[in-house]
Amino acid sequence: MSSASVMGRVRLARPTGAGGQRGAARRRYADLAGSAALFSVVVVVGLWLHNGGLRAFADAGGAATSIGRLTGLVASDLLLLQVLLMARIPWVERGYGQDALARRHRLVGFLSFWLMIGHVVLITVGYARSGGGGVVGEAWDLVVTYPGMLLAAAGTALLVLVVVLSIRVARRRQRYETWHLIHLYAYLGVGLALPHQLWTGADFIASPVARLYWWGLYGLTLGAVVVFRLGLPAARSAYHRLRVHAVVPEAPGVVSVYLSGRRLDRLPARAGQFFLWRFLDGPGWTRAHPYSLSCAPSGELLRITVKDLGDGSSRVAALRAGTRVLVEGPYGALTSEHGAGARKVLLIAAGVGVTTMRALLDDFAGSGAEITLLYRIRRHSDAVFRAELDDAARRCGVRVEYLAGGRARPGAWLPARFAQVSDLAALRWLVPDVARHEVFLCGPPPWMAAVRATLRDAGVRPDHVHAEEFAW
Repeated sequence: MSSASVMGRVRLARPTGAGGQRGAARRRYADLAGSAALFSVVVVVGLWLHNGGLRAFADAGGAATSIGRLTGLVASDLLLLQVLLMARIPWVERGYGQDALARRHRLVGFLSFWLMIGHVVLITVGYARSGGGGVVGEAWDLVVTYPGMLLAAAGTALLVLVVVLSIRVARRRQRYETWHLIHLYAYLGVGLALPHQLWTGADFIASPVARLYWWGLYGLTLGAVVVFRLGLPAARSAYHRLRVHAVVPEAPGVVSVYLSGRRLDRLPARAGQFFLWRFLDGPGWTRAHPYSLSCAPSGELLRITVKDLGDGSSRVAALRAGTRVLVEGPYGALTSEHGAGARKVLLIAAGVGVTTMRALLDDFAGSGAEITLLYRIRRHSDAVFRAELDDAARRCGVRVEYLAGGRARPGAWLPARFAQVSDLAALRWLVPDVARHEVFLCGPPPWMAAVRATLRDAGVRPDHVHAEEFAW
């Protein structure tokens, strides 16, 4: 079975007129979310001052204890903000995109972790200085005698585990499924830390306003996780009733999965976005995998295209028609909104990253823009969607350049036929007026970093370069 037999003639013209308005709304969402996060930290510091944070600086023990209270409060606030960042709140997703949210989540996570460590050390030292005892004995006394502290110690240990395994070197050695499972322990760590704050935290007990703020923030965070991480995906999966329609080979080790369902025209997905997919085909169905749409969504079918990378993606080729599918999403901000009104669009893809570029073609081909696709592959036989791309070139004037072969040199992103010139010179030869283009990238992160550097040297403004990585 071929792709054409499943979908008929590939449609490459779609309306794009509202892209500018959507882009402005996306920026407003990002500004609002960022302002709310900053405001929450200001509120926490204000509550600490209101509850006598500076008045406790009469002696060294009181000063350490008071600063320890502040670091603990800010750490708790940032920890909850970290959870909210990855709670899949739709307007926050639209404002930043998944990879930008993941970077902020990671930064806020490490900052909250070190503040939490500072809180533990300072509180212990402060209590020891004020009571005249030793630090080790005071630490033991805090854990075993104060209400909720044993749970807090367990929560802290879990958060330390998550942070250590989130260090880049450790994360690279883990499968996506393993990392995702370990990361869930962060939720448990946050939950275990809550009782000690409510039972013994001076800034929770002393002020009704503080209690209202912290209960509200915890409630908001829990509600966001329940609604957007659990409720909304379950509701969408139940409503749209997605099933595998067909599985079609595209290239060696690459297949497209066509999915049918109920009222897909109401699914708020756009070309360039991705979902987390769970195929109910047997053991292991609980592990979700992020795959991009490889054509713009229609009211009848969705399509994803998957390369066998040796993990859960290998089972996709064996899916049977009729297999039920659960989805989370859509996620991501790599859409044609960025290029609304652009006269020239440059799409640059490597390997299976062409799936996202192929979907964006559906949006851009009807916009009147001049479109160029640079498609980096190892061999011509590896090209995915060759027939569709060639058809787009014939019917819509899309310029497609297949960049096949090994690397021109270590660190280069172009093939060996450009070995005699720099990547910058080669890019300017391929796209002479590259600085006047809106540019979209999709491929392995190191490869994209090399492309970004060349685009920067070619004079392309950073805000005209758009890329997104799956966030995990």
